[in-house]
Amino acid sequence: MTPVRSLARAMLSGIFVVSGARNFVNPDRLVPAAKPITDRVAPLLQRVDPRLPTDTTALIRANSAIQVGAGLMLATGRLARPAALVLAGTLVPVTLAGHPFWRNDDPAQRQNNQIHFLKNLGLFGGLLLAATDTAGKPGLRWRAGHRIGHSRRSVSRAVRTARREARIAVRSATTARRLPG
Repeated sequence: MTPVRSLARAMLSGIFVVSGARNFVNPDRLVPAAKPITDRVAPLLQRVDPRLPTDTTALIRANSAIQVGAGLMLATGRLARPAALVLAGTLVPVTLAGHPFWRNDDPAQRQNNQIHFLKNLGLFGGLLLAATDTAGKPGLRWRAGHRIGHSRRSVSRAVRTARREARIAVRSATTARRLPG
């Protein structure tokens, strides 16, 4: 990994590690803002697995723990692409719950939430870039396409060779029948 990529990943992940740790330790301050979102998500979680926690505090802690873990993975470059996708996924409910500027009547608070919403949107874009960054190596799509193309060429070659050998065999058999013997 290049120094620029290492630095950029560490910088991008910093906010997730720090805020994730802070929110894990003190989730109660986020409960009022998160409750409308968690109330919508709880029935879906119950359908997936009834053993999953659905209370707001537990969901905030789970999201925070995921952010810390995925943030550290992104910062260290270990499974960085999947970690970036996971972080992008955790950012969606955080942004919707924490910065609903469309609900604010106070212009100052509306502007503040809109700025934070746009900041999170920028982080989301950066995470998408990190999720697609192959560090200069061919991605899975290119590798699969290249492998398919290589396989097609190999099959084509095998078919041409088989045809050529069949023609030679037919000529040999025809020549053998014509010879007196």
